[in-house]
Amino acid sequence: MPNLNSLIGGLANVASHLQSSRGGSNNPTPNQGGNGYPNQGSSAYPNQGNSAYPNQSGSGYTGYGGNTGGPQAYQGYGGVYGNGQRYDGGQSPPSQGGYPPSMPSQGGYPSMPSQGAYPPSMPSQGGYPPSVPSQGGYPPSTPSQGGYPPSMPSQGGYQPYPNQQSYQSYGNAPQPGYPSQPSFGGAPQMWNNPSIRPVAGFNANADAEALRKAMKGLGCNNSKVVAVLCGRSNWQRQEISKAFKVMYGKDLIKELKGELSGDFEDLIMALMEPPARYDAMQLYKAMAGLGTKESVLIEIMTTRTNAQIQELKMTYKQLYGHDLERDLIGETSGHFKRLLVSLCAGGRDESNYTDPLRANQDARNLYRAGEQRLGTDESCFNAILASQNMYQLRMVFDEYQKVTKHSIEKAIETEFSGDIRDGLLAVVKSIRYRPAYFAELLNNSMRGFGTRDNDLIRLVVTRAEIDLRDIQQSYHQLYKTSLENAIAGDCSGAYKEGLIALVKGNY
Repeated sequence: MPNLNSLIGGLANVASHLQSSRGGSNNPTPNQGGNGYPNQGSSAYPNQGNSAYPNQSGSGYTGYGGNTGGPQAYQGYGGVYGNGQRYDGGQSPPSQGGYPPSMPSQGGYPSMPSQGAYPPSMPSQGGYPPSVPSQGGYPPSTPSQGGYPPSMPSQGGYQPYPNQQSYQSYGNAPQPGYPSQPSFGGAPQMWNNPSIRPVAGFNANADAEALRKAMKGLGCNNSKVVAVLCGRSNWQRQEISKAFKVMYGKDLIKELKGELSGDFEDLIMALMEPPARYDAMQLYKAMAGLGTKESVLIEIMTTRTNAQIQELKMTYKQLYGHDLERDLIGETSGHFKRLLVSLCAGGRDESNYTDPLRANQDARNLYRAGEQRLGTDESCFNAILASQNMYQLRMVFDEYQKVTKHSIEKAIETEFSGDIRDGLLAVVKSIRYRPAYFAELLNNSMRGFGTRDNDLIRLVVTRAEIDLRDIQQSYHQLYKTSLENAIAGDCSGAYKEGLIALVKGNY
């Protein structure tokens, strides 16, 4: 049988050769890559692309709130943005790291996000337009990030006009001097109607020469000073001051002080100061000497943006060598002191994010902290009114009206007294509609016997490049006369001429 054995051996060799040509029997398991995990590419985790977390895109956060740009942003508690656009509600999915959804606290609040969960901040609200520091030996006003950055003129001599925030009002029946307040999603109210804007074709050298001629010889041509300085923006005045020093080797502010006097001098000096420096000087003056003028502290601290407050604090320390917060603490007391310290922190939410559920809960908490109890929990009012954004607070005020059948202003007037009452009312009024709040302050400065000229000057000068024309409209609605007529009846001479020039405006 040797031939049969040889045949079997040959067939075995052929089979072995065929097996080898097919690659052998040590192939990997089907549907498995080189890393040993099924259904997976190069990632170290199953069912996942390049993301570091399973089943998640790079869109950012989900849950209570925050829009970081992804398609599933702002899921969780339902709400609306300041522009009226709604976002979807629903339950919050587990947060990163495997934690379960946050549960409401005992007070009925939903779990709140950190600051980073809010959408990107909207433009700053109100306050001063940009400026650069004045010359003449004054300490430089170094702008903080997002504060009062120096503005350079665009082509044609215009200063870039600051973007002003538009605010949307919420509420029921309008109050005197306030516009009709639409329900959620209505047209926003615009508070950006200044009386003074940068002049086209601005020539700092020509203005410097005109001022020198006005001050040359016996006396001073006050009307010419008004025409130049009351018709320019703050930035343009700083450029005139620099040009004057270069051309004539003299400090313009010192020259003006030598020629002017009285209230007119005070008005022109206020116009020549950069905004942050002027605010710092006004606060220091309000706290200097015996007694403190709390109304000035309230007005400035309740109406400046976070960035402006940060630069204000820096400028204050440059000028006076110590912290603004320290001086506020030393000059005030009690809950009013705590309110000012909160505002001085410059930490108010400046987004346009709103949450109706939270607004209703906050309104009820304010009611429980005030009218529904014996005594008042002032810290609750401070925590809500000093931290939340304007859109959210208007919703809180609206909810308070629904819950109690009267305004939150009435509740504050009933539950508080003294400086803390005035401070909280200022916060509420400036948030409801800031032009009407300033119209009331202007009327107070001219009411009764005599005129509080420092207040009148500060109010006109600081609002001229922001919303003075809106303020004029509210003034007429509230007091049935024009702001111009009111000033003309209380002031005289070049002082009256300068104030009216700022009110009338330069365009």
